[in-house]
Amino acid sequence: SSRVLWTLAVTQLKQRDKAMSFLVFGGATGWIGQQLVALLKEQGKEVHVATARLENRSDIEKDIDTFKPKYVLNAAGVTGRPNVDWCEDHKIETIRANVIGTLNLVDVCYTRGLNVTNFATGCIFHYDDEHTIGGKTFTEEDSANFTGSFYSLTKGLVEGLLKNYPNCMTLRVRMPISDDLSPRNFITKISRYERVVNIPNSMTVLHDLLPVALVMTEKGLTGIYNFTNPGAISHNEILDLYKEYIDPAFTYKNFSVEEQAKILKAGRSNNELDTDKIVAAVPECRIPHIKEAMVGVFQRMAKNLGVDHKSAAAASS
Repeated sequence: SSRVLWTLAVTQLKQRDKAMSFLVFGGATGWIGQQLVALLKEQGKEVHVATARLENRSDIEKDIDTFKPKYVLNAAGVTGRPNVDWCEDHKIETIRANVIGTLNLVDVCYTRGLNVTNFATGCIFHYDDEHTIGGKTFTEEDSANFTGSFYSLTKGLVEGLLKNYPNCMTLRVRMPISDDLSPRNFITKISRYERVVNIPNSMTVLHDLLPVALVMTEKGLTGIYNFTNPGAISHNEILDLYKEYIDPAFTYKNFSVEEQAKILKAGRSNNELDTDKIVAAVPECRIPHIKEAMVGVFQRMAKNLGVDHKSAAAASS
């Protein structure tokens, strides 16, 4: 009889886990989506990878009705390759994925009583007379003020529309950073540029924040959250750490935003986002200040790459 009870308990746990399952859009090919799938598996959660393209509403419905998830995560969309300049020449594709697609998914989930955690962007703001470098930061109440790139324009428009859906949590990601040298990693990008601007920015260290997104999702939170580490860090500060931890021979040059504008098709967003709301929403999670977080990134990266930090530091000094 104890064996029967044990089998029953295991079955009930499996059913409970199935009822608590996650469905990840962008989980098959997306950079952040794949990391979310890996993290969920690591946590022992039941996770499904969506097959639908977001512009095909009937395919979204099919995925949701097939997998019957409790939680839906959206990390699908286009940012452009190799960068957002791509969107300037592919406006229809950008609208289809980032506007129609995202609205499709959130709307389908709304009709089924499901919440969606939407990995969006904080690159919809830029410093202005009211929000100066080191001064007042942008809060979740602020509306987009940066339309210098078509990518950011579409993202700002969608955020404004999604505010009307009570089932959506919008996470404003910025300059996402991973512990490897993936071409999508902000560190990799700026380390390969001939010249960089040197402006403090809010950034999202994925190691710190992806687990927080899952906690927020399971809590059933909705609305907009600035999804970054507290504080801001400049390009030069990051590249100095890169030189210290990874490559002592590395050098870089700066140029102004005006000079940068001459070589780019689209403008780039620079801003600092306020993080009081996200910190208060998850008191059980520690989200380190970006300057502390970035040292952690390079320590893990050096380890992942098999670089001896002490000898790198000695060589760069």
